[in-house]
Amino acid sequence: MKIAAAQIDIQLHEPALNRDRMLQVLREVASRGARLCIFPECALTGYCYEAADEFRDVAETIPGPSTEAFTKVCRELDCYAIFGMLEEAAGEIYNAAVIVGPEGVVGSYRKLHLPYLGVDRFVSFGNRDFELFEIDGVRIGLQICYDIGFPEATRSLALMGADLVVLPTNWPPGAESMAEHSINTRAMENNIYVAGVNRVGTERGFRFIGHSSICSPSGATMTVAGPSDEEILFADIDPEVARNKRIVRVARKHMIDRIADRRPELYGRVTAPHELTTPRQEWSARTDEK
Repeated sequence: MKIAAAQIDIQLHEPALNRDRMLQVLREVASRGARLCIFPECALTGYCYEAADEFRDVAETIPGPSTEAFTKVCRELDCYAIFGMLEEAAGEIYNAAVIVGPEGVVGSYRKLHLPYLGVDRFVSFGNRDFELFEIDGVRIGLQICYDIGFPEATRSLALMGADLVVLPTNWPPGAESMAEHSINTRAMENNIYVAGVNRVGTERGFRFIGHSSICSPSGATMTVAGPSDEEILFADIDPEVARNKRIVRVARKHMIDRIADRRPELYGRVTAPHELTTPRQEWSARTDEK
């Protein structure tokens, strides 16, 4: 399956403008043979909100107006799209990613790990378990931005059978090492494809660093974008490569399998509950005190 990663600029609080731009890009990549186009985190809404009441009017339900608009174009072009948005559900707002295709909404994901940054200071924590979604025989897992810094999350998707993990993201300065290393590392340690799709441009003084990339199951960079310009990346995904976990470099002398060779009986402390205070908890408490 040929996929595309759209590293684009996004306008804060302009969902109609952003949606039109994304649909334009979707038409372009479909004309070049891509079956799936991936857009950044919060591509529909922008990210750098300063208060909860600033973004409630741009949050949408899933399905909703934007997924319906994408469905119409996906049906016309026979393709799929993944994009970031703010989802409203049962009175809560989530930083979400959604997969849309000719048949409508294929699936969605709510960001599980929230940094003290931008809209993530105010939205609700993702409240659903990991899930895989299939397109053209490729099993896809979703994460968003900060999630990729928690290897347990990507490993969970790999153990479920993911061939490709898609990461819409909004990396700002300070996340250069995440962009340079985390995509490759998650791909290599799980023997899966990983696509990290960042944005460019600025919002309220925050600059976004680009460097979107798609990595192979070996951890090699298949394609990578620069730090500041809008770019579209393309790569071919072969699920059989991701499913063959047994790596034979020299028969009977150098063979590894990072899934079968695990020692989960020793990893209990990784999933043990903790009582550490997060930055969000600390600063929310200080705000409440004021």
